Amino acid sequence: MGRVTATDRRALLLASAGLALAAGCASSSGAVARPVRSPGRAPALPAQLTHGPRDRPRVALTFHGDGDPATARALLTEAEKYGARITVLAVGTWLDAHPDLARRILDGGHDLGNHTLRHLDINAMTETEAREEITGCAERLKRLTGSIGTWFRPSRAPVAAPLVTRLAREAGYPHILSYDVDSLDFTSPGAPVVARKVLAEIREGSVVSLHFGYADTVAALPVVLEELDRRGLAAVTTTELFS
Repeated sequence: MGRVTATDRRALLLASAGLALAAGCASSSGAVARPVRSPGRAPALPAQLTHGPRDRPRVALTFHGDGDPATARALLTEAEKYGARITVLAVGTWLDAHPDLARRILDGGHDLGNHTLRHLDINAMTETEAREEITGCAERLKRLTGSIGTWFRPSRAPVAAPLVTRLAREAGYPHILSYDVDSLDFTSPGAPVVARKVLAEIREGSVVSLHFGYADTVAALPVVLEELDRRGLAAVTTTELFS
């Protein structure tokens, strides 16, 4: 199989958008409305996922969905310029403040998931509190997009406690999405440091943790995507990574 370049991925993305438009799938806002994915159970996969297959040239860049909406839009635009598809785990209160971003993410060809209602320490909560955090965000995603979102990630922890794992499953998320590369971009170390850390640790199948609300992340993304392209690694949605 030949190497897939950024140009190839951009062409594929544009072609996909064109097909959707031809099928008359326009949203009320005039944007192209993509089919909304729902969580799916993969019996062969563990309950908590830290990375995808190590034998395919694919990686998933996943983003904490919170912070300045202008920074979020800039990051989405930058990713799409390089033909990358990302995964956004949205915080429920962020969706309340910026409901248009849910559709914007999906219409860009990306995955959208649940990162709890308020982004508190969910593993330290009581059962009632933790359930409200999961279902509160799911209800907002359902109202805005018709789906509870493709993935669930716990807040303030890379992995979910057994109680949170059970509650997420009961809410409709059969798998917890963790990661194997932490960019630490939320510490604002500067774009070069973010890019170096990601590129030093990423490999086939990696799931990378990044954040929407930081200028360093936007500045680092082109460097990361250009190097991934040079290495022949495609940035795909988490759904595509595990398909």
